[in-house]
Amino acid sequence: MAPRAAKSKRQASPSIDPHGIFRGMVVFLCPTGIQPRRLQIWKQKLLQMGAVVDDGVGKRTTHILAANSSSLLEVDRDYLKQFEGVQISFGTSPKVIKRERYIKVLGLNCLDSRHKAQSAGSSACLSEKLLLYAWLENCLHSGKRISEDPYILKFEPDGSDKSAGILEEMQLESPEACSSDEDSFSHKRIKVSCEDSKPVGTEGSVDNQDSTYKGDLKNKDDDNKSTLYRPPDLNRNITEIFGKLIDIYRALGEDRRSFSYHKAIPVIEKLPYKIESVDQVKHLPTIGKSMQDHINEIVTTGKLSKLEHFEKDEKVRAITLFGEVWGIGPATALKLYEKGHRTLDDLKNDDSLINSQRIGLQFFHDIKKRIPRHEVREMEMLLQKAGEQVLSGVMIVCGGSYRRGKSSCGDLDIIITHPDGDSHKGFLPRYVQHLKDMNFLREDLIFTTHSTEGTDSGVDTYFGLCTYPGREQRHRIDLKVYPRSIYAFGLIAWTGNDVLNRRLRLLAESKGYRLDDTGLFLAAQGSAGKRGPKSRVSVSCSTEKEVFDALGFPWLEPHERNL
Repeated sequence: MAPRAAKSKRQASPSIDPHGIFRGMVVFLCPTGIQPRRLQIWKQKLLQMGAVVDDGVGKRTTHILAANSSSLLEVDRDYLKQFEGVQISFGTSPKVIKRERYIKVLGLNCLDSRHKAQSAGSSACLSEKLLLYAWLENCLHSGKRISEDPYILKFEPDGSDKSAGILEEMQLESPEACSSDEDSFSHKRIKVSCEDSKPVGTEGSVDNQDSTYKGDLKNKDDDNKSTLYRPPDLNRNITEIFGKLIDIYRALGEDRRSFSYHKAIPVIEKLPYKIESVDQVKHLPTIGKSMQDHINEIVTTGKLSKLEHFEKDEKVRAITLFGEVWGIGPATALKLYEKGHRTLDDLKNDDSLINSQRIGLQFFHDIKKRIPRHEVREMEMLLQKAGEQVLSGVMIVCGGSYRRGKSSCGDLDIIITHPDGDSHKGFLPRYVQHLKDMNFLREDLIFTTHSTEGTDSGVDTYFGLCTYPGREQRHRIDLKVYPRSIYAFGLIAWTGNDVLNRRLRLLAESKGYRLDDTGLFLAAQGSAGKRGPKSRVSVSCSTEKEVFDALGFPWLEPHERNL
């Protein structure tokens, strides 16, 4: 009963501050695509901090907040021209409309009737702005009203033919932004269960879905800024230190602490402002008291004593270094240290290392180098072409940070299936041999096949090293072949990121299910209240969205999964 009482107390509404940070604002919250509970919280915060929140758009409206482009209904260009510099929010990054045309604004039907009642050039709405909800969130997190500029969309006619068709395609262009070249959580020792999630689809629905996945296989314009992950990354002084702590805690086997920093980095790198005071992060998600103390120390001194302590500790230094070798986990790293090893050269003479660990050691420096996005795209195309040469119609997608829109990747995560639900069996051995004949695959790390025997959900796995055509530098590559019926689960799992996959698994468990890269299974009850084994029958899902829907989790496009 105590927690219930505490919760009731937290939900009590604070008094309204007429001089709050949102004073003078008259806001309409576009509800499309937003969970009602979240919308209610935002409304309460706005009211408490001085704003007026209307249920519709009226003449006094100063701001309209929306989630993304799918939340907009049609508003014609004459109406938009009333607002020189009208600010509109599409997606999670600002974009500029370069031509006059219709803007679709779902949920703002009232705008249409409203503007017809106004004369052209009316000044009643000149101050009205459309902003991303991210602006509101970051205002609340920072405790102050931040600049609206990073969250707006300006209407800038470019003089194109005004008689152009009403439904002329919109050309969106993002403003310049610093790209995040670092995928901070460079995990993947032996990546087995850290990225789990997938669905079992009915054979009857496969045909309709094949076109969706085949669309992923085409050479898209990967420079399309709407699908690239380009956070402002204005606080690299903080995220780089946190990245080092991730590696250290993981090497020490303290996964919980490592993961806490991993969750914090995307939150910090997405901030559109430079952190100058700890007060700016006190209300950010995943940033607890300990993390706040770290940030405060970094912004005031430029360093973190905890990291300096670790870097001076010989044991921590050695274990962290050994843990960066592919195939060496915390326990093995500790044993190697206790045997007197301190450097990578020391490991070269240790007979206890297995073959895959020796390969990881041999190409240690190659594997640590990140791969530019355009090279990953070219290798994906090579893999798709090679796959067609082995099996017509095979579906091959590069997942991981590449599919999430990152500008560089630590390795290649390749997810494979065949639409007929049967031809994938036995494909991987033939495919691997073909890629070796092409001199693309070079060294093997792990190779298991289950599709022909029907074991382990029929998933075949290959981990190894490959080379970009024309050079000898090695890159890590993972090939996973899934039956078509569970392909969507594998696609989610191997797209990531780890934070999302963990949230999905925990959500599934809260609903009495077990989620991994082979399906969504009803969890059996174990003894003494413990979680039992998963059932053998998965919930049928043939697309990624069906998996999200089955869990009741809001749909995220791949480039929106950098949580």
